Amino acid sequence: MNYKLKLRFKDRMGIVADISTTLAGSGFNIISMDVDRKEDEAHVYTEIENITKKIDKEALSHIFDEIQSFMEFQFIDILPQEEKANRFRVVLDNMSDGVVSIDKDGNITTINQVASAIFMQTPESLVGKHIKSLDLSHYEILESLKGKKVNNAKQNLITDSGRYQYISTCKPIRDSSGRIIGAVEIAREMHEIRKLARSISQEMEGISFGDIIGNTEAIKEAIAFAQKIAATDVTVAIHGASGTGKELFASAIHTESNRKGPYIPINCAALPEQLLESELFGYVGGAFTGGKKEGKAGLFETANQGTVFLDEIAEMPMGSQAKLLRLLQEKAVRRIGGTREIPVNARIITATNKNLDQLVKQNKFREDLYYRINVLPIHIPPLKHRKEDIPLLLEHFFFRLFMRLGKKVPPLTPYALEKLVQHDWPGNVRELKNVIERAAFISRGTTIDKDAILFSHELSNHHENIVHSQNRTIEPIKEQVAELEKRIIVDALKNLKTVRKSALALGISHPALLKKMKKYDIKMDVLITTGN
Repeated sequence: MNYKLKLRFKDRMGIVADISTTLAGSGFNIISMDVDRKEDEAHVYTEIENITKKIDKEALSHIFDEIQSFMEFQFIDILPQEEKANRFRVVLDNMSDGVVSIDKDGNITTINQVASAIFMQTPESLVGKHIKSLDLSHYEILESLKGKKVNNAKQNLITDSGRYQYISTCKPIRDSSGRIIGAVEIAREMHEIRKLARSISQEMEGISFGDIIGNTEAIKEAIAFAQKIAATDVTVAIHGASGTGKELFASAIHTESNRKGPYIPINCAALPEQLLESELFGYVGGAFTGGKKEGKAGLFETANQGTVFLDEIAEMPMGSQAKLLRLLQEKAVRRIGGTREIPVNARIITATNKNLDQLVKQNKFREDLYYRINVLPIHIPPLKHRKEDIPLLLEHFFFRLFMRLGKKVPPLTPYALEKLVQHDWPGNVRELKNVIERAAFISRGTTIDKDAILFSHELSNHHENIVHSQNRTIEPIKEQVAELEKRIIVDALKNLKTVRKSALALGISHPALLKKMKKYDIKMDVLITTGN
């Protein structure tokens, strides 16, 4: 039987030796002992184990009476070092970074919840194992046992729970004499770093080609070509269907171009002509009613030494096309209402899902601008031409859901995977992401079966089947779709507890979700208090 004790003595030499002798003579083994000196007293905290005959608590309290300077004895529930360890564990497990430490032999001594969750195990099951049992893609932490330090190294890790990208820092742990007795690694997920960076800069920076998922030849060729031209200043034209990841490519090109200025994306289809021109080229004070009296710099000026990404370039009005062509030729911009030429050095990347060559023939796009922007075209293949990448993309989306929700997403059945592979994917990777996130929310079993894989044209049929199964009156499709949308939103809010996280999971903006909550009279406080 184990006991935890606190003993109080008048401080003197030899207290620990006397306690050890007394306990050993009474058939006790000492598991741990700490001494805390306070003024002229010594407080001894010890955990002991009875290894011979049983001794009750009252008898145990008297075995210290004969020790010189003994003052007080009491049983305690927790030792000071245990309390410190528990506090340390709470701090460690509430960190957003993964932390792993090893001893001089490479055995894991500490691993927090974030790091162990990546391997879908508990910290307790991993402590004591050798670091190589984690099957990492790198072992810089072992190099730290030789004194090496690693700062902010980008790493990729593939585990059963998905693909994990992080920044790693490794350092040796030394004792008071300077000897290396272990090492520690701190890993911060790239996704979190980028979110932090964007919250400060409000720009989509930091995306690299390593963030683009795919192993098929078509996508690898597109990535290789984009990497090759990233460091040039030539205008790039990205072609690809909606949802293929054109902005990912644009941002990755900017990241690897090492341009010092910002990356600024703008959707040419989202703004009317006058507003688009004022945003792109800026205006002088008094140029038009409602403008700032001091004028405003355009995005090309703001992006000096950086990159402007013109998405949906095919939707740019002809007047704006003429001004863009002049900017490309003169490397200067003239604000609306102004006469002064302002030099700009901003790289331009364009993207479209339309056939510009055909639009030129139809006189819907300027031929001279077409040849200016189409110097280095990149063609991103649609998902239907790289279906072999679907399992890899699924791993990525499942892992993102796992990290967001804090719980494992049920695996797909073979039938569900077959249904995904057989689909034509007109919405490409974006559609796949939405379909799989919807499946994760509506699935109630231990696996995600094909019934939970719902494409856009199946949503109304899915709800109709539910109506039939419950023997209710069949309602018009519009009402059924609305009811299903409301149920999906309620499920997301109940699971994720916040509007912002739910909007992110559902793939819509925070204001859009608030609007839908108002439409369906969904109140967050009622959901939380009632659980309904």
